[in-house]
Amino acid sequence: MTMTSTVRAGASGRSRFLVAVVFFVFFVISFLTNILGPLIPDIIADFHVSLTMAAILPFAFFIAYGVMSIPAGFAVQRWGEKKPMVASFVAATLGATSFAAFPTYSMAVTSLFVIGAGMAVLQVAINPLLRVAGGEEHFAFNSAFAQLIFGAASFVSPLVYSDLVRHLDPAHRDLKGLYAVLGSITTPALPWVSIYWIFAVVSGVCVVLITLLRLPKVERTAEESAGTLSMYRQLLRNPYVWLYFLAIIAYVGCEQGTADWMSPFLERYHHVDPHKGGADAVAYYWGLMTVGCLLGMGLLKLFDSRRVLIGFSLGALCMLSLALFGSAEVSRVAFPCIGFFASIMWPTLVSLGLNSVPQHHGPFAGILCSGIMGGALVPFVIGWLGDLYGLRFGMLFLYLTFGFVLSVGVWARPLIRNATRGGTNETYV
Repeated sequence: MTMTSTVRAGASGRSRFLVAVVFFVFFVISFLTNILGPLIPDIIADFHVSLTMAAILPFAFFIAYGVMSIPAGFAVQRWGEKKPMVASFVAATLGATSFAAFPTYSMAVTSLFVIGAGMAVLQVAINPLLRVAGGEEHFAFNSAFAQLIFGAASFVSPLVYSDLVRHLDPAHRDLKGLYAVLGSITTPALPWVSIYWIFAVVSGVCVVLITLLRLPKVERTAEESAGTLSMYRQLLRNPYVWLYFLAIIAYVGCEQGTADWMSPFLERYHHVDPHKGGADAVAYYWGLMTVGCLLGMGLLKLFDSRRVLIGFSLGALCMLSLALFGSAEVSRVAFPCIGFFASIMWPTLVSLGLNSVPQHHGPFAGILCSGIMGGALVPFVIGWLGDLYGLRFGMLFLYLTFGFVLSVGVWARPLIRNATRGGTNETYV
């Protein structure tokens, strides 16, 4: 999930190396962000917490997006991209190191909020750099490629977790090379915590890398800036702004609610090993989301984005039904397939939203980005309902959030619709 913004820069700011650095930052953001799903079964078992308390961990991470997204826009506008980026990676390094060194539940909550705040600032800072470094004429391609990298990292991180747990498991440790180093600094009873040492090292490398880099100057137009408080007040009087804000909350809630709870669901109802089958399901969920994004980009060139959104939402609801009520084999396939159908929802909702207001797109993008807090709220509701009535019942809440995303395809009235082959991007009446 990344927000885009438009910037102006001369050719002097272009650098293929800097483009590669930005792509690497996208990879790191995703690598750190989308690991919580596979960890939740371990968190529940090792910290002896309820589903609700386990849900507080993704809540702490994603609520930081809601808290930091708009302030991050003002910070980047005032100090430029470099200082906020360095500060973000310092926060991620400290957060990951503190939890890896002192793996307790309370420390996990604190460190995840700190890491989430850093990732929120990075999301705001790196898109302008991508446009400057790669050139405005290549920005669309580079943004799409960045999304592929983002998806690839989400696919890789659960597999890294599974490999670390397998090698550091106290029952049959295989301590050689890197595993020996990690084994010496990781609590033996909590092998899964070792991935946070990896996060700490990667974030620390990024601190050094960004500090040493000379970043180009990014200039924004008034329309593309973070905006003023009066702009936000004007936007918040528009009911469509609130509807799209709720739609982003619903979508991110769907995305993270599925990713966070599929492994505990498979373990609880189908006895699937969370270190292998559960982690694989989460990995393929993100992998299929990347594949679906590629197909969705093609469909959006052929059909009205509202129709595509309705079709993919119906597909996600069908897969959710199979995942919750199918056999073990069906559920293990259906859960990852939800990612395929969720793939086009984020870019479609954002584009429909931005095309539904005539001005102040920069502040509106900040409001929409704050909706990432849905990744905090929906998993928490699922965990709370799961404690009361069972996890299957809790995950029924996803019908409401996917249903709200589907409804956008019905009530959306953008000022300009997406251009299709043989069609136009005409104004709606």
